[in-house]
Amino acid sequence: MPLLYVRGTPVGFVAIMLALVASMGGFIFGYDTGQISNILLLDDFRQRFATCSDRSDPSTCHWTTTRSGLIVSVLSIGTLFGALLGAPIADTLGRRWAMVVECLVFCIGLIIQITSFTVWQQFAVGRAVAGAAIGALSAAVPMYQAETAPSQLRGTLTATYQLFITAGILAAYAIAFGTRAIGGMASWKLLVGLGFVWAAILVGGISVMPESPRWLVKKGKKDAAAKAIARIYGVPSKEAHENRYVLAELDEMINQISMEQRIKAGWIDCFRPSNKTLYRTFLGMSLQSLQQLTGANYFFYYGATIFTGVGISDSFVSQIILGGVNFGCTFGGLYVMGRFGRRWPLIWGGLWQSVWLFVFASAGTARDPTTNEQIGILMIVSACFFILGYAMTWGPGIWILIGETFPTRTRAKQGALSTASNWTWNFLLAFFTPLITDAISFRFGYVFASCNLLAAIVVFFFLYESSDLSLESVDDMYNDPKCKPWTSTKWAPAGYTSRYDLVEQTKAAQARKPLAEPLEEKQIEHAASPASPKRKAVPESPVNPEGTGSQAVLGTQDGGGTSG
Repeated sequence: MPLLYVRGTPVGFVAIMLALVASMGGFIFGYDTGQISNILLLDDFRQRFATCSDRSDPSTCHWTTTRSGLIVSVLSIGTLFGALLGAPIADTLGRRWAMVVECLVFCIGLIIQITSFTVWQQFAVGRAVAGAAIGALSAAVPMYQAETAPSQLRGTLTATYQLFITAGILAAYAIAFGTRAIGGMASWKLLVGLGFVWAAILVGGISVMPESPRWLVKKGKKDAAAKAIARIYGVPSKEAHENRYVLAELDEMINQISMEQRIKAGWIDCFRPSNKTLYRTFLGMSLQSLQQLTGANYFFYYGATIFTGVGISDSFVSQIILGGVNFGCTFGGLYVMGRFGRRWPLIWGGLWQSVWLFVFASAGTARDPTTNEQIGILMIVSACFFILGYAMTWGPGIWILIGETFPTRTRAKQGALSTASNWTWNFLLAFFTPLITDAISFRFGYVFASCNLLAAIVVFFFLYESSDLSLESVDDMYNDPKCKPWTSTKWAPAGYTSRYDLVEQTKAAQARKPLAEPLEEKQIEHAASPASPKRKAVPESPVNPEGTGSQAVLGTQDGGGTSG
């Protein structure tokens, strides 16, 4: 039975669980990101791997900018290659089993790190191997969530990936705060070794979740796809071939994928201008790059060092506060991205983040925060307000868009390219931040503030509003010549006058008892006609209540949607 109805569409318990389980991939990502900034400060780790005049005295040990930059950034080198490999792995093995394999690779990376004793290069190699797995997961998880989540909840459920990233960061901060009291090599090996637990949770959970129905249809497994959709909607398996919601969703997938598969997609197809494929490839890569250039990882990777530099006595505590703000505000992000769409939260988020980074940089430049307590407090507060905006907009928003912007035929590859651009900038920032801050100190914040302004401009002029639409209808919207990014909020699938009309009709469908009768072929054909007068007059017509099915695909071919 459905767990609840959202805008007329049933949503099963499995739909919620698959988003949460898959998001453990984000938790692993966040945990690995958050732990390293604290590990670099632990006495035993510095005595083993830093440059020391007397290894028995941790106060004589310090990090060269090159060595600390490599230890932090080498993870991103692995994630870059992992993100590119994530697409063919996910397309070959399926989304679920790809995650299982990637978790095993992650565990190998952990083993290499834990068995390091005095050679920092071995620890770095272990981070690179673990990074390859994290990169592949960062491509597979949002794709899996977007392809399995009901469109009415896709934004919220996909945003749980970012929520779990923030949870992983906070967990790493809190655990590091506890393990530092242990002392010895257990202070950092225990912190690293807990990664096995998170990987085991992901493997165990994803093994009992349904495979992506879109991937199953693409592989010709329509019966399995119908059962997967039924589980997601909370419909009994025996009714998978009778329930109108399941059949309408399956019909839409078959129509869209059959068109996409007429031409096999390779990597080169991601850069073809037809169907705005090249446009969306560059858009996805730009948005992922700009997410890194917001400056969030400036605080996450080097937060402990930064807060030590502003005169805070216990930087571990400051990081927990920052991580708590990041995690708590991401819950607000789940609401914001679902309630206000994608475009405006990202635009206002970019402006908000820019303001507080200007404050952060100006305060640190005007006065020495190590001698002026008020300036140090102002910098911490401005960093928290920056993270508040990031956690509610650019943090979850970009991962949602990567899952829903691209067509099925090239989605895995375009998602991989976009994620790879994220990891490229992740590496560049992680490696060069110590060098840049040594040269210009807190003025580095001005660079990030300017990038946030650029991000808001890019979203306004190039990003289409994809909330409340199925993945197939998003593709139709991008290919509608009448629709522009700044008018896309008003666009709706063929047969609806507006996005508001789409929502209202699905609400009206909710008041009626869902039909258990089979969806006949002639009914599907009738619904496919955009000229049919009954399409609007009879909302109980057995088509997908979100207004997208074979009729959305065919309707766009004949005349497009409504762009307002």
